Amino acid sequence: MSNLFEAAGMVDDSAPLAERLRPRALSDVVGQDHLLGEGAPIARMVARGRLGSIILWGPPGVGKTTIARLLADAVGLEFASVSAVFSGVADLRKAFASARARRQSGQGTLLFVDEIHRFNRAQQDGFLPVIEEGTITLVGATTENPSFALNAALLSRAQVLVLGRLDGDALEKLLSRAEAQVGRALPLTDDARARLIAFADGDGRYALGLAEEVFAQDEVLDADALAALLQKRAPQYDATGEAHYNLISALHKAMRGSDVDASLYWLARMIEGGEDPRYIGRRVVRFASEDIGAAEPVALMVAAEALRTYERLGSPEGELAIAHAVVTCASAPKSNAVYVAWKAAQALAKSTGSAPPPAHILNAPTKLMKQLGYGAGYQYDHDAQDGFSGQSFWPDGVERETLYAPKGAGRERTIAERLARWESLRAERKT
Repeated sequence: MSNLFEAAGMVDDSAPLAERLRPRALSDVVGQDHLLGEGAPIARMVARGRLGSIILWGPPGVGKTTIARLLADAVGLEFASVSAVFSGVADLRKAFASARARRQSGQGTLLFVDEIHRFNRAQQDGFLPVIEEGTITLVGATTENPSFALNAALLSRAQVLVLGRLDGDALEKLLSRAEAQVGRALPLTDDARARLIAFADGDGRYALGLAEEVFAQDEVLDADALAALLQKRAPQYDATGEAHYNLISALHKAMRGSDVDASLYWLARMIEGGEDPRYIGRRVVRFASEDIGAAEPVALMVAAEALRTYERLGSPEGELAIAHAVVTCASAPKSNAVYVAWKAAQALAKSTGSAPPPAHILNAPTKLMKQLGYGAGYQYDHDAQDGFSGQSFWPDGVERETLYAPKGAGRERTIAERLARWESLRAERKT
């Protein structure tokens, strides 16, 4: 392994370990075989010797910048870069002008734009003409979902390639390369080595930074000693970005799927990531209404009370109440029958316009209204046999429709039986 790095022309030993181990060929990049392996999208581009504009989307520390640099070398383009964090319109114009000058001398340019999602819409539009005229081949890097962060016009001119978090095998490969570079094994027990990989959370650059700290130790560390040495990294989570939507979707679907343990896991992931527990509480209330409904009405009460409890207690005590609500919802019988019925009722209400209630269920507080027939023939259900009159409560001219169809889960089983009995009585008394 050491010969590989020597042949690659590694930088001097004073550079950070991650820089010393930066791949010098696409084949050295770990964890992205779905893009770089034989027959994969980037491999096909390199084989053709022609590169189209691309957007590299993935979490930090998985090789976006490295791949962009190596792509330029692989297809014979000059590598130039700007960062959307530190650059403005003037910097872009300068980069475009340099690219045009190179093009006149027959040299193409790969312009790497780091954090491209941080450019505003107008700045993103500025790339369109230079891409179309072939002045640059754009390679943008983003940690945000391009669907939300980038202009549709820019996306239509670039292929989005998704880079994944580095798995345990990929991170282990990086640690082995670090040991070859340093010339000795990491002073870690097997459990501590696994803990370090877990600390890295899929980020190769961060894993090598952790390894560099461990190499400075004089004694072998076990898992507890490693935890004391390294502060655990906060999970990657953006309370306003895609992770916010992905994790709340995971929580919602885990509760819908009646997986209590997975539901608690995703709740904890969001809380640990810094999500506002009140937002989670509101979503749990919504879930109780939409996905449980009449199958277990208590779930809605528990969810609403959990939200109020958090608002009274705050963190961390109030978070337990939200966990209580999540367990209640995940373990409850499920039915969206009320949700479906409400949507159907809304659609029917729109289609029937202003059809008035039938006269017999109208109040008649004045003599004129009584003369007009308001309330005439109304049967008081409490006085009827079985407490059920069977009268019609639909507008005249509007056919009766079944909107609510209980699914038979939990308490809806009893509701379904009761509704069926009333429908039978309604048919009998109509006859």
